[in-house]
Amino acid sequence: MARVPRQSAPPLDRSGLERLALRYVERFATTRGRLTDYLRRKIRERGWDGEAADPAAIADRMAELGYIDDRAWGEAKASTMARRGLGARRVAGVLRQAGIVGDDADAIAPTVADRSVDAAIAYARRRRIGPFADQPGDRPTREKHVAALLRAGHSFQLARALASMNPGDDPAELLE
Repeated sequence: MARVPRQSAPPLDRSGLERLALRYVERFATTRGRLTDYLRRKIRERGWDGEAADPAAIADRMAELGYIDDRAWGEAKASTMARRGLGARRVAGVLRQAGIVGDDADAIAPTVADRSVDAAIAYARRRRIGPFADQPGDRPTREKHVAALLRAGHSFQLARALASMNPGDDPAELLE
């Protein structure tokens, strides 16, 4: 049985691009930056037919209509990442990659900073670092633990303090 070649989708026009945008925000919680990138990719894949397109303007209109809220998305993402034990640097990187900058990023930053110690403790608990380890670590083990905490986005001082704690120590003293 011969395979029938698949027809390529027709080039996009303004109404088609708006339908794609609406379908995207309907299915996914997203940001203006991510929606803009998605629409640009679709234009690149399918081509364009008509006057010049402005994906950023479509994303702005979706935000005006209330379909997109960068700050709410950023707060939810930051909260999820903090529960997973990831630090402020990792959270800031994800927000920047999602296109959250300016006032929205500035509003989210203090919340992330307030949760940094709790997030580091959660990460240490999950990875059995410092006070959550089975036995005291030697120097190479502590260095590996510090490196893991740094990769998770925590500050060097916090990582060193947590990794150098002995098993059974109370991590609540880091909160002070």
